[in-house]
Amino acid sequence: MRVQGAIIREQGQTFAVVIVKPHIVQNSSVAADTIRSFAPVFGVPVVLMVQDGRGRPTYYGRRDIVRFMSSVPLRAIPWHEYSIN
Repeated sequence: MRVQGAIIREQGQTFAVVIVKPHIVQNSSVAADTIRSFAPVFGVPVVLMVQDGRGRPTYYGRRDIVRFMSSVPLRAIPWHEYSIN
């Protein structure tokens, strides 16, 4: 499986942002399971990101990270494609 994501190091914290489809975050149980499944892959806390039809991001996960990411422009995020087996 391939996912788009980013490892962010900011203010002494390191975490991952992973792009998912909107239906993932519409169900809190599915979202929590998805975060748990990505955590061992990245080895840091993970938040999920979805985009609406206009490309505006919404983040799901730890509140402190979500609050921080809501102020970060998408173009400033170092996106990469990750292969996960």
